[in-house]
Amino acid sequence: MLLNLLGIRRTYRNVNRVRQIVNVLLKHGFGNLIDQLHLNRFVPFRKRLRSFGQWPPLKSLNSAERLRMAFAELGPSFIKLAQLLATRPDLVTKQFADEFKKLQDSVPPFSTTAAKAIIEAETKTSVGTIFAYLDDEPIAAASIAQVYRGRLLDGSEVIIKVQRPGIEEQIETDINILTSVAQLMERHIPESAFFNPSGIVDEFARTVRKELDFMEEARNCIRFGKNFEKHPDVHIPKVFNIYTTDKILVLELIPGVRIDDIDGIISLGLDRKRLAKIGVDAYFKQVLEDGFFHADPHAGNIFAMPDGRIGFMDFGIVGRVTAEMRETMANTFLALIHKDFDRLIEQYVELGLVPEHIDFDVFRREFRADLADFLEPLYGMTLKDLNFAEYMDTVTRLAIKHKLKVPSDLILVNKAMLILENLGRELDPEFDFIAAAEPYATKIIGERVRPARIFERAQKNVMEISDFFVLFPKQMKQIIRKVLKDDIHVKMTHIGMEKLIGDMDRSSNRISFSMIISAILLSSAIMHGMGVGPTWNGMSVLGFASFGFAFIMGIWLIISIIRSGRL
Repeated sequence: MLLNLLGIRRTYRNVNRVRQIVNVLLKHGFGNLIDQLHLNRFVPFRKRLRSFGQWPPLKSLNSAERLRMAFAELGPSFIKLAQLLATRPDLVTKQFADEFKKLQDSVPPFSTTAAKAIIEAETKTSVGTIFAYLDDEPIAAASIAQVYRGRLLDGSEVIIKVQRPGIEEQIETDINILTSVAQLMERHIPESAFFNPSGIVDEFARTVRKELDFMEEARNCIRFGKNFEKHPDVHIPKVFNIYTTDKILVLELIPGVRIDDIDGIISLGLDRKRLAKIGVDAYFKQVLEDGFFHADPHAGNIFAMPDGRIGFMDFGIVGRVTAEMRETMANTFLALIHKDFDRLIEQYVELGLVPEHIDFDVFRREFRADLADFLEPLYGMTLKDLNFAEYMDTVTRLAIKHKLKVPSDLILVNKAMLILENLGRELDPEFDFIAAAEPYATKIIGERVRPARIFERAQKNVMEISDFFVLFPKQMKQIIRKVLKDDIHVKMTHIGMEKLIGDMDRSSNRISFSMIISAILLSSAIMHGMGVGPTWNGMSVLGFASFGFAFIMGIWLIISIIRSGRL
């Protein structure tokens, strides 16, 4: 009984949220999308009647601007989704990605009283038995959590990250709705398949759920600490595990100033060129050596410490790079450093995942031509003159043009590198970002030719070949058995069938609607002829009302057919 009640409550909450989402999308001019997704039942009847089934677009703004405004109005989950899409111009086009970058993860803070209640509920003890001091106001507030400064009873200066009350439930509700919307898009809007709506929602769900789990963030922080424990110039904060739970995270406070606070860095007497080199070196170590990197390196997460070290904060979003991708990225950096552009083209083909339906030879020839046209002006430039941000942006646009499915972790790497180059040049205008990658890239390439590595790869290849010879006869035996039993199934994909079904569905609906109108008109005539019910001037009131209703419905049907452009 309790489970049934919880299910009803969850369904009711989802329906209310769907109505809210639909109304916001209508407000910002996405009525046609609502129609395509067959979500009209969530539109108030009064609005449907007023629009006659056709939603005029808002001409003052383009679709990217309107969608950004809608996401901002829909709250934390959609703001997070927009931030994810801002890093995926290969999926949503550059216009939408640039617009989504304008959304800031900034929302009004919730009360400190509620934050303290969450701390006490999670730790099963009072705030006073943990902290000697806790700020009354947060130092930062975001959509998922807000951050306070405090001091433990042992004198340790800390920051306390507290999750927003009810945010997990709200995000799960929105994930369920987005999953359903993605499925509707794939079913009713075949051209959306290129954007892979379900894949975007899955990636968003995976990312945001990890951000909601502060224990996961604590583990990430500890792993970074181990990776940099012997690095004298990089500091990773200590995690106070005893006070850390799924909803609160207590970390050592890093003294110092933000990495983009040039005046603060000068006041501390620190060498800006040295800081730029330490920060960028640390990232190349993460990406090209450790294969585990901080994926949100904006200036608020990197600090210049008074002793000259660099400190990192906020480990909720991390990326991983496989050994094969690290090797390909190393080859890419070396090719760019040595201006070996033919090799560079080959590496970009390796990095991008070419869709199965594309003719690989044609793709390779066209991609080489486009990339060569872009790289031609770089022949006469020094590395210092090369704008890496512009370079990466152009390569991303080429990937979009050629429909490359760029791995999400590679997008995170590109995003991190662009942010770092901007920070590096802000600290040191003469900083040579690409040349800083050379020692790490050279080391990875050197590792590839080590005898032990060659033996390891050869051993792996031999094992794969032996597995093939063992499994192939068994698989052939299974195929032959199925052929003899007439149990072979052929899977066929009908291209454009969804559109045909949609057109047939609309046509049958119109026919049904027309038959209902005809039946009402016939009933009206019968009621007039037989004088059914009260009469007025010799006419049946019920018959007259039925005729009026049928007339309005008929006009509505005619207008919708004319506006669809199909008479």
